[in-house]
Amino acid sequence: MSTITSITIRKYRIQDLSPVVRLFTDSVHELTAGAYDETQRFAWASRTPHLDTWRQRLESLETLVAEEGQDLAGFISYDNDGTIDLVFTAPNYARRGIASTLYHEAEQQLIAKGAKELKTEASVVAKPFFERHGFEVVDEQRVTVRGAQFLRYNMRKDLTA
Repeated sequence: MSTITSITIRKYRIQDLSPVVRLFTDSVHELTAGAYDETQRFAWASRTPHLDTWRQRLESLETLVAEEGQDLAGFISYDNDGTIDLVFTAPNYARRGIASTLYHEAEQQLIAKGAKELKTEASVVAKPFFERHGFEVVDEQRVTVRGAQFLRYNMRKDLTA
């Protein structure tokens, strides 16, 4: 697939709430099907998400969205301490550079705020993405979400090297 050249990155706005949650849900259900079974995907991303919970979560984070024209192509959310919480791309924009573009913008903003290290808890699917961007696995964890077991990776990237 081709990369995107006409992408716009901007700060999340409250009117983005429903589209962001829909993108997250669609991404989990479509893009992770090769790594997670249906039970895991439904535990991770309910098809009937609680928007109030999402609103609170996103209000507690810095979130950037990527758009191409009127289409929401992806988003990234992070804490000012350098924790990358969410990175998701719309299924029809997968593997076209959207997540990397968002990640690079977030990293630059965090560096400007004085971050010395970035951290994330990556899924099996996200681990290679973060490795490509210089993260290393610190440890593996098995977690249970709504009764489903998941393997995830605590990952770090030193920004001072």
